Amino acid sequence: MSEQTDGQQAGQPQQDMTGAKSLWATLSAHGIDTVFGYPGGAIMPVYDALTYYPEVRHVLCRHEQGAIHAAEGYAKATGRLGVCMATSGPGATNLVTGLADAMMDSVPLLAITGNVARHLIGTDAFQEADITGITLPITKHNYVVQDPDDLPRIVAEAIRIATSGRPGPVLVDIPKDVQMAAFGGMLVGPQPEAPRMEPEPEAIAAALELLKSAKQPVLMVGGGAQGATAEITEFARAWQIPTITTLMGLGGFPASDPLWLGMPGMHGSVAANYAISEADVLIGIGMRFDDRVTGRVKDFARHAQIIHVDLDAAEIGKIVHTQVSVRADAGRAAAALTKGAVPYLHPDWTAQIAEWKARDAAQTPETWGAGYAVKAVVDRLRPDDILTTDVGQHQMLSAQLARFEKPRRWLTSGGLGTMGFGFPAGIGAAMAEPGVTSIVIAGDGGFQMTSQEFATLTKYSVNNVKICIINNSYLGMVRQWQELFHGKRYSEVYLGDSNPDFLKLADAYNIQGWRASSEGELPAAIDAWLAHPRSALLEIVVPQEHGVFPMVPAGAALYEMIETDPTSRDSGEKVNK
Repeated sequence: MSEQTDGQQAGQPQQDMTGAKSLWATLSAHGIDTVFGYPGGAIMPVYDALTYYPEVRHVLCRHEQGAIHAAEGYAKATGRLGVCMATSGPGATNLVTGLADAMMDSVPLLAITGNVARHLIGTDAFQEADITGITLPITKHNYVVQDPDDLPRIVAEAIRIATSGRPGPVLVDIPKDVQMAAFGGMLVGPQPEAPRMEPEPEAIAAALELLKSAKQPVLMVGGGAQGATAEITEFARAWQIPTITTLMGLGGFPASDPLWLGMPGMHGSVAANYAISEADVLIGIGMRFDDRVTGRVKDFARHAQIIHVDLDAAEIGKIVHTQVSVRADAGRAAAALTKGAVPYLHPDWTAQIAEWKARDAAQTPETWGAGYAVKAVVDRLRPDDILTTDVGQHQMLSAQLARFEKPRRWLTSGGLGTMGFGFPAGIGAAMAEPGVTSIVIAGDGGFQMTSQEFATLTKYSVNNVKICIINNSYLGMVRQWQELFHGKRYSEVYLGDSNPDFLKLADAYNIQGWRASSEGELPAAIDAWLAHPRSALLEIVVPQEHGVFPMVPAGAALYEMIETDPTSRDSGEKVNK
């Protein structure tokens, strides 16, 4: 730390401090070592003060959306707070998509924005935007700092709110004159962590009574249980309950366990969707029963009594009727439910589950196409590797085909479905864990939304990111819906006539690239891509028409899923443009 800030401790008066310096001092005191951001006029004093705090690494991304998605990737991979920073006006509004994404997926995130000076707020000053008003519905909390002496307290409180209970994004907006003003207050150090919420004994007793009566039980594990993998795995095995992990819950239960049934919902497995539909007791832990999981709500788990375990009282009973509500930390609830477990032994249900799982196994892609390409990549994942995806067909294929044994190895945009998320999130994860390979699978459409973050790889010599573009020349998921439900009227989804040469684009940033356009070319290309000692790009050119199945049509029940592609055609057939 520089001479100006050396020896300045939390709880002591500060010398030669400004609001901007107190911000960095507070972040440093809370153990924040990485901030992703992009400077501008209204936050320039904060960037000037950064020069006094070399212990905090600032990562200059090439777009504010890239910065906030990188912060999300950092947080999702580690479970720690992600931090991003932007200037006022367009800089702040470029964070909006990432804030909504973090809110939907419960990501602990601190966004810091500059704003115009206090006396200019409300005057439509240059680059002024009411960012707190704009983001009120998509943040867990937000602040406008009016007094420089309040800044450390507000930042400490924001960190506590973002990381405690159900995590989420918090925004702190700092007017420029507050950043420049003399600071005469006290620095604030980390606050004690809030205790993990214990379940009520009565709720546990009621849940146990239901579980003991079950003949066809199912456990569903959501993204809110990523920090409780050990307890949930012990619970499932103690009771011998078939277990499903949602899109956000993948890795929350080991995929190699015979109890695992895969992912539920719109593109869920046959076993998962039919098991939900026929269960007599369903227990959901750390999940919110969103529409992509439930299908037609009135027919979701139509025979089941439901136990819902969640920290957030607002989620319990919001979508599906719940017979037993357990408001508690996922790990504490699972541990309580494990005590006195009665191992479940119902051979008819076990045999039915096995038959459904066999139908899933029979759908392993064996012919050249997007599914074959994705499987070839995810089959090379090692247990510690991180897989990040963008949004679309490749995302659903990755979720269906990858096998995760550990939590926080699967990073995707679940609730908001944000195209452009995958690449910068993969960078953030890679910078959080430099000894781990961060693999990004993206589509040719979504990748172009944040492809400028190639520059971040180059600038910081981030050598552990492997990017794979599944290139079908289309917005594939939209095309699939237009094919199935809109009479093949392909409206504004064809990209092949204007896509860049992705290998040349990567080369412009000094990133090595490989391309495979056939089944025969793929193994050698994957080998070279993974063996390259630096970050690298693999483009896999696949047939344009490819569907992701199973699929539950919008408005249908889970048991009405389409198990296989209903169309009959040559997989290499061109489509109308």
